[in-house]
Amino acid sequence: MSNDSTGPAKVKGPASYFPSIEKTYGQPIEHWLDLVRAHGIEQHMQTVAWLKSEHGLGHGHANAIVAYVKSQC
Repeated sequence: MSNDSTGPAKVKGPASYFPSIEKTYGQPIEHWLDLVRAHGIEQHMQTVAWLKSEHGLGHGHANAIVAYVKSQC
């Protein structure tokens, strides 16, 4: 996808964290998205806390994953 002739469009929002999440935790982003979908989204911050405590994600990465999944509902 391009933005005029200036090159690819820059990814914004929660998805902008996905490359860093994959690199940091060694799993494809679908792994984390599927975990959150299977866990179910209670309240946003409860799900963020679960990713942090049970899976060792940092706050920003966990928050981005939950925000993305919630935006897809």
